[in-house]
Amino acid sequence: MKKNLTTILCLLVGINLLQAQQLSFSKDLIPHPRLLLLEGGVKVILENIEKDQNLARINREIIANCNEIIDLPTLERIQIGRRLLDKSREALRRIFYLSYAYRTTGEERFFKRCEAEMLKISGFSDWNPSHFLDVAEMTMAVSIGYDWLYNQLPESSRKTIKEAILAKGLQASENKKYNSWLKATHNWNQVCNAGISFGALATYEEYPKYAFSLMERSLKSIHLPMEDYMPDGAYPEGYGYWGYGTSFNVMYISSLEKVYKTDFGLSQAPGFLKTASYYLHMAGPSGYNFNYSDSGDQIGFSPAIFWFSNVLKDPSLLAVQNKVLADNTKNLTGNRLLPAAMVWSVGLNTQESKAPTKLFYTGGGKNPVAMFRSSWTDPDAVYVGFKAGSPNVNHGHMDIGSFVMDALGERWALDLGMQSYESLESLGIKLWDKTQEGQRWEILRYNNHFHNTLSFDNQLQKVEGYAGIDNFTQNPGFMSAISDLSAIYPNMKIKRGVALLDKKWVVVKDEIAPNENENMVHWNMLTPAKIEYLRGNTAKLSQNGKVLFLKITEPQNAEFVSSQAKSDNAYDAPNEGVTRIGFEVKIPKNTATNLTVWLVPEEDIVPEKIKPLNLWKD
Repeated sequence: MKKNLTTILCLLVGINLLQAQQLSFSKDLIPHPRLLLLEGGVKVILENIEKDQNLARINREIIANCNEIIDLPTLERIQIGRRLLDKSREALRRIFYLSYAYRTTGEERFFKRCEAEMLKISGFSDWNPSHFLDVAEMTMAVSIGYDWLYNQLPESSRKTIKEAILAKGLQASENKKYNSWLKATHNWNQVCNAGISFGALATYEEYPKYAFSLMERSLKSIHLPMEDYMPDGAYPEGYGYWGYGTSFNVMYISSLEKVYKTDFGLSQAPGFLKTASYYLHMAGPSGYNFNYSDSGDQIGFSPAIFWFSNVLKDPSLLAVQNKVLADNTKNLTGNRLLPAAMVWSVGLNTQESKAPTKLFYTGGGKNPVAMFRSSWTDPDAVYVGFKAGSPNVNHGHMDIGSFVMDALGERWALDLGMQSYESLESLGIKLWDKTQEGQRWEILRYNNHFHNTLSFDNQLQKVEGYAGIDNFTQNPGFMSAISDLSAIYPNMKIKRGVALLDKKWVVVKDEIAPNENENMVHWNMLTPAKIEYLRGNTAKLSQNGKVLFLKITEPQNAEFVSSQAKSDNAYDAPNEGVTRIGFEVKIPKNTATNLTVWLVPEEDIVPEKIKPLNLWKD
């Protein structure tokens, strides 16, 4: 009840903030350039480059990449399946980079190449409104180039580009056949509202009343996905889509700040500023993120974190980004929003970033998570990510109760993450059917049988079920999180707790209440490690000269078995090098059963007992 009341209060505060300020119509806005980087802002960026090595590296990579882009042919309208999205994203990357390069160097070749790209894209038959993300990113791309190069563009080019923005972007967004994203609560809303708003602001003087109506519409719509950050900033769609939805949300807010000198209370929406901590803690010391839901496992570079760090005056939020910048093997130019990091770094000294002080994060909402670690500075630190939630969230998997675990610089318990959408859609797989019997759950990477969680009698988790983080402890010697998973499994009462003891031992404990029926429970974990041996209740895992022991202490007669993480379905990804390790236990009817598994780096020693979950307290 307390959590529900908190959520209601957060929602009311959010609505009040959004209603506190209203967009007012004006025939005129500030002159071009007005999107993100105003006149005079370039000078500050150039000064920052001189004194900040991190920013100097970003700038250097952008310019070097622009030199490569110049030699490439302009983009063609080539659609892959239902998407033109790869072309839209490359358009945004090229135009953002080239227009930035021109503004910071004044070199005509960058201007000419950017103009050519925009004219070519403007001549496309359409920007694929049936998959509106394609339109949104293309609109943002052309709008940035149009605005940033406005004063240099010939009138003929301006006319061609602005007409394309109007017809293929703004007007397409009014077609009810394509704009269901206006009522969405996920990344589509954030990306599409940002893209169309960039188009409206870029061409405002041409169609002031029309552009104003689109901006009003966006302010009424974008609060929907922003409510999903309540109450603690956990993003329901996971790490990969945080990098998508939140980055475009920040692009939107930043554009408002520059044009209207206010964000109309959006940044103060409950949970939104806290989401920077969520993203920070999602990065494990192994170099992999906690990649639940439809996400890859690589730790990426996020320009949006520079905005959060600046707003919150918290340089520790840049700790992971600075590690990425320090690694010269990392390619930054895969991020199409990279120039935004230069804009949002004004006022920051990124080299002053210190290690975060908090070792623990937990977030509620639609897909609650908890993450804890032994250290931010030790490369061999132990890290645990644990999730509750529901398979029914956007891009969700049947991964409720799942966890990942790092130690000794390696990931030992992993999540397979997403499979390429096109690899499934091209075969006619109904990937987005999330009903209980939907084909989505037949895909290996999406069901609970191939996540680090439980399965009962070989059944799937309940799509409409929901589990929260019901209790947690933050004591550095005992960090833990507990979730009641009962609503996820048909006719079962089950709680799972995951803990890190003395910054060394990880334990996963399940307490299963008596049931009128006999049940078979399967405990599961996926690992990239080599299984050196299985000896009853003990397994030794090894990778890159490091070892981890798995040990079952409850029930005492349980024995590990292992198999490859693959299926007989041709459409499933092969998951080379991943092993599925676990055990099965028969639960007699009317019998309470505990499952306790330890994950211990380096040595085959565990404490004799772990307390019952109701005693896991600070």
